[in-house]
Parts: sequence; C-alpha cells; structure tokens
Amino acid sequence: MSIVAGTARPTIGRVRVSERVWGWIGPLAVTALAFVLRVWSVGSPKRLMFDETYYAKDAWSLTHFGYVQGFVDDANTDIVNGRFDNLFTGTPAQIAHPDGGKWFIALGEWIFGMNPFGWRIAAVVAGTLTVLVLARLVRRLTGSTVIGCIAGLLLCFDSLHFVLSRIALLDVFVAFWLVCAVACLVADRDWIAARLERVRILRPWQMLAGVCFGMACATKWSGVYVLALFGLLIVVWEVLARRRAWRDAPPETRRARRPGWLMTALVTGLPALVWIVGIAFVVYLASWTGWLLHHEVYEQAFATPSWGPHVTTPTTGFLGETRDAFSSLWHYHVMTYDFHTKELVDATHPYQSDPLGWPLLARPVAADAQNDLPGITCGIATSSHCMREVLILGNPVIWWTGAIAMVAAVVAWIRTRSWRWSVPVLGFAATWLPWFQYDNRPIFLFYAVTMLPFTIIAMCLLLRSLIDSAHSPRARYLVWLLTGAFMTGVVGVFWYFHPILTDQLIPTADWLQRMWFTSWI
Repeated sequence: MSIVAGTARPTIGRVRVSERVWGWIGPLAVTALAFVLRVWSVGSPKRLMFDETYYAKDAWSLTHFGYVQGFVDDANTDIVNGRFDNLFTGTPAQIAHPDGGKWFIALGEWIFGMNPFGWRIAAVVAGTLTVLVLARLVRRLTGSTVIGCIAGLLLCFDSLHFVLSRIALLDVFVAFWLVCAVACLVADRDWIAARLERVRILRPWQMLAGVCFGMACATKWSGVYVLALFGLLIVVWEVLARRRAWRDAPPETRRARRPGWLMTALVTGLPALVWIVGIAFVVYLASWTGWLLHHEVYEQAFATPSWGPHVTTPTTGFLGETRDAFSSLWHYHVMTYDFHTKELVDATHPYQSDPLGWPLLARPVAADAQNDLPGITCGIATSSHCMREVLILGNPVIWWTGAIAMVAAVVAWIRTRSWRWSVPVLGFAATWLPWFQYDNRPIFLFYAVTMLPFTIIAMCLLLRSLIDSAHSPRARYLVWLLTGAFMTGVVGVFWYFHPILTDQLIPTADWLQRMWFTSWI
C-alpha cells in the first residue's frame, strides 16, 4: 500500500482506493481475524459447559417441538455420547429467558447437529459480527477508519467477549443486537441531520433499530434498559438539532417563530415511539410464537387460579383462544419475573459477583475446569499436576484502561456537551447500573459483556480527542506510538491468557501464574 502525494488517498498498486472502500476493507479484515480466532477448535471441550446445559438443550427442544420441553436427568451424558432417544420429559420447562437467542443456537444445531460445534457456532457468528458493527459504528463516530479498526481489534482481543463468542450462552447475542441498535440510531441521527427542512415520518434506520432492540429484549429482558434510554436520547438529539438548524438558518428562510420545545418533542418523539418501541414490541411478541401456539401445555403445567378462568374454561367466540393465549403469556411473564426477583433472592453461587467489581474484573467465572490431572498428561513430573479451564475473564489491559476512559468520557461530555460522548456514557450506564438493583441474587461477570462495546467507544473517542489536540507532527507521532504500544499490550495479554480461555492442557503451576488475584480462583 502507498499514499498518493497530494491526495492522501491510499492505493493498491496503481488502483486508487477511496476512503469509503477502505471503510469496509479495514473492518472486514478485522472481522475475518475475529472469526478465525473464535471458530478455531470451538468444538472443544466436547461437553456442555456451565449454562450450556440449559440453552443448548432448550434450543434443541425448540427445533423438535417449537417450545422448550424438560430433559431427563442423564440428558447431558446421552447428548455427549450421541444418544438422542428419550431425552425429553414430555412436559414444558420453565424457561428463565425468552427464546429469541435460543432460536439462533437452534439454527446452528439444525445445520451442524446436536454437538459442541453445532450449539456454539451461532455464538461465534454473533460475536464476530459484533466486531464488524462496532468498527463501523466507531468509524462513523470518529470519522476515522483506522480508529474504527482499532475498536474492532479491541473487541476481537478481549477475552471476555472471546470466550462468550465460543459458548452457547445468551449474553453475546444481547451484546450484538444492542450494538446493532445503537449503530442504527447513530446512523439515523446522521440521516436526519441532512433532512431537517421538514418532518420525516418514515425513518428506515429507526425501524431497523426497533427490530434490533426487539431481538435484544427477546434474548434477555435487560435489553429494555438500553431501549428506554436510547429511545429518549434519539429524541433529544433531534430536538436539539432542529432548534439549532432554525437558529443557524438565514433570516430570509427562517420560520417566523422558533419551534417550541414541546411541539418539537412531540413531532420527533411520536414517530420514534412507533418505529423504535412499537416495532421492538412486535418483534418481541413474535419471538414467543412457539409459546403462544402451545399455550395450553404451559397452562397445564404452571397455571394457578390467578391466571384466570380461561385455564379451565376456554373463552369462546371471536379470537377467544387468541385472547386466552396472550392472557396466559402475561401471567407467565409475571411468574418468570417473580422467579428472577423473589425466588432467587438470597440464593448463592460460587462465581457470583457484585456489579461494582465488574469494570475491574473482580470475580471471573470458570465455565469449565478439570483439575489435578496427572503430570504425565502435559509432559511434566509425575509429582506435579496439570489442568484445563475455560475462564470467562476480560482482558485486564482493556477493562482497567477502559474504566479510566469511561470516567474521562463523563468529564468530556460535561465539558464539551457533544452528542458523541453521550453514546458511550449512557450506553455504559444502561448496561451496568440496572444490575445494582439485583445484587441480592446471583449475577455474574459475563453479564458485563454488554458494557464492553460502550467502554471501547469511550476509549476510541478519547484517542480521537488526543489526535485532534496534537498540533505538531511529533505530538501526533507520540500519540500513535503510545497507541501502538497499548495495542501490543492488549494482544500480548490476550495470548498470555489464551490457554485458560480455550481449555488447553497446561501445568497447574502455569495456571497459578495467571491467577493474579485470589478472587480469580
């Protein structure tokens, strides 16, 4: 690659490549790297890890019945050994989360079979695509393809996101859909900024955001906090933009009266309510289609008198069964919410953690471990031991630096009042702060994967600010030199922890070297 003098446009050979093309080539190259890292040996270990015992089996049930049935006690052993007869109990299981994410796991199982690769490949694809969407989003926010690629590389080499992209858990799907939704809203802001001369009712980017938010909530209910906050934020962005456009317009083209706050908010907010919240609600309901079609089996298994008389005496007349199905679905939601907020209160788990410690990686989660294996298995003295582990732990270089960057982002937003800083600050807040109200029940570090993209956005916006404030070639060189050193540290630490992220056989002494804190054990 070379730079054409006077144009600052990159060329490959004699072919000049536009910045728009590089804006895709760079992120796609990073995405390809992320895919290779995540898909390599994703079928190992050949067993159900941690909550895969729920989601992988639930997904398999969805492909067979359209709803989740319970499994017999020895189902895990039978599945690993390739025996699929008599796995189901014939009665519905009480699911803790909607089926949206599990349907994607089911798609992988339908294509590749009920095996570790089959139930994990959907997470690989979702995690990989998140790298691409984040890189493009940061490119739009910073105006730099290079910084967009840096954002993609940070997500690519974060070990928390890496591990969750290789396990059939739901959180990586939530992160993917939330990043897609926010990217759509940022694109909508740019789209409407060039069309402020009149009100635009049809908003394609908001419609896509609604689909993405709906899928996020259909995977885990925690997505609703981001939907609510960014649904308000997109209205604030447009109201301010419209009032600013009126102020900056030439007097001869300006309307006689400045648009009022309330009217501008209504004109802007009502379409957003329809396109974002309305479509999200429809998508969310659609994810429960299998449940609605089989509502009677759930009524038989879980209904109480509070569900209403339709459980024993179905409603007759026009759409009677449909009304019964939606009524039962509502009561099932209440039951599930009570499970999360009441039945799990004061329960304990060895890997639970306080959300206050998530940005500092205070308590990681061992998704799978084999301890005290004979030393001969990894080529060391027979008096020593070996082990394997899949540890859900973030890259300390990214997370610890990111915590500082997020504080700096809050300060920068207060000082500059730039809309760009609101994206990482409010995104981080919406994916972190709500968990404090549930800290009386077991919650885990891997929930914080939805915080990570917003942390990376804050880091990249800070890098953009440092570059803009460097007014001499020497200062800019120093910024890029430090950035290069930082990225080298990110990659180095990722590879250092790689063996305990991927179930590799290592001496126990090597494992202990990677346990930097006792809370990591």
